[in-house]
Amino acid sequence: MDVMLLGTGSADGWPSPFCGCRSCRWALAAGEIRGQTAALVDDTVLIDCGPEAPRAALRGGRSLAAVRHILLTHGHFDHVGPAALVMRHWAGRTEPLDIVGPPGALDQCRDWVGPDDPIRFRPALPGDQLTLPAPGGDYTVRVVAAAHSDGLVDDAVLYDVSRSGTRLLWATDTGPLSDETQSAIAGAGFDAVFLEETFGNRTEHGTDHHDLPSFARTLARLRESGAVREHTDVIAVHLSHFNPPGPELARVLGDYGARAGRDGEVVRLGARRASAPSTPTTPARTLILGGVRSGKSVRAERMLAGQERVVYLAAGGPRDGDPEWDRRVERHRSRRPPEWQTVETSDIAAYLRSAELPVLVDCLGTWLAARMDRHGCWDGGRLAPVDADIDELVAVWRQCAVPVVAVSNEVGSGVVPDTASGRLFRDLLGVLNMRVAAECDDVVLMVAGVALPLRE
Repeated sequence: MDVMLLGTGSADGWPSPFCGCRSCRWALAAGEIRGQTAALVDDTVLIDCGPEAPRAALRGGRSLAAVRHILLTHGHFDHVGPAALVMRHWAGRTEPLDIVGPPGALDQCRDWVGPDDPIRFRPALPGDQLTLPAPGGDYTVRVVAAAHSDGLVDDAVLYDVSRSGTRLLWATDTGPLSDETQSAIAGAGFDAVFLEETFGNRTEHGTDHHDLPSFARTLARLRESGAVREHTDVIAVHLSHFNPPGPELARVLGDYGARAGRDGEVVRLGARRASAPSTPTTPARTLILGGVRSGKSVRAERMLAGQERVVYLAAGGPRDGDPEWDRRVERHRSRRPPEWQTVETSDIAAYLRSAELPVLVDCLGTWLAARMDRHGCWDGGRLAPVDADIDELVAVWRQCAVPVVAVSNEVGSGVVPDTASGRLFRDLLGVLNMRVAAECDDVVLMVAGVALPLRE
């Protein structure tokens, strides 16, 4: 199958016509103009047909004259443009046309069809399997449920389409896939997955779309179930200006083993793009440095978002009787996926020795403070026990068998602390950061939410 992406943008596209944000400015300057998401398969099957799709096909050098089947995922305006049926009628097309979709989407099209038009409406509900006749071989379409509903739409679906030994998943619009949908496509080994990623870095938007972290989690589950395999081309579609500019987005999606689709691109199933990553590329050991509220914890969480399960080491251990600290911990916890396990311990080395899942350590500064508390060395006590703890941590870090990301404070760039204990902590943390960084594959400095790679 050949799949032409007629559009890869959200309802308002990217850039959004009335927006001047950084992301939109980049897209406009770069000429990366994304229209409403739709696809044309083998010039025969049109998947979603919003108002922009017919003209997008012509701009891509394709005619819709040979289309015999239109698959509609749901009834939102950027996916259903019934005026296309009138355009087809004006062109005098007499070939039969199937319009497949959930009832709500089909209802929007019925009044646009003349009494003699050879158009057949075929309802599509989760669990259905349809055969679409075509000259070069029939298509088999399996219908699965989308996680997408609002006051206008409550019957959205996704499509599993196969033909002649190739298979694709069209998964827009949807939030994180339900257990039912994941089970229905488990083991599919798709050649291509077109998975929506609407909200980018914005995570407070409900559950009817993906953002970057939830995209990564959905993809991790697809890999775990065998729906996505080594050869699968994972393509993000339904992109909006809530995403970072293109080069930044490419780096994040690349970490997840995916890439952003582009309007007019032709994806040839069975001919895997050599340049597209197929598996997440999280480095084995990563250190993320930064000041207060620099975005270092968010960056660390995003790096591991492509993993299905992660252990979050709250490295300072619990603090009893500190309400402000409890609120801070709760904010961090609410941002992380529910599947992640939280362990509060200041004995990082012992945990890393036996770790079997990826680990996020947050943070080395609180760990060091906890070890200094334990050994009573703030006010002139012996430093040898803390030095030994650092030696042990670095040795275990070097040999850790799972991906591990550590967050640490960068405290040496400001005012010199006015207490001996403050200066001692600053100096020890500088040594700790330097020694851990020497054992890392990747070191990043966060400044005002911007990641500056120090080693890649």
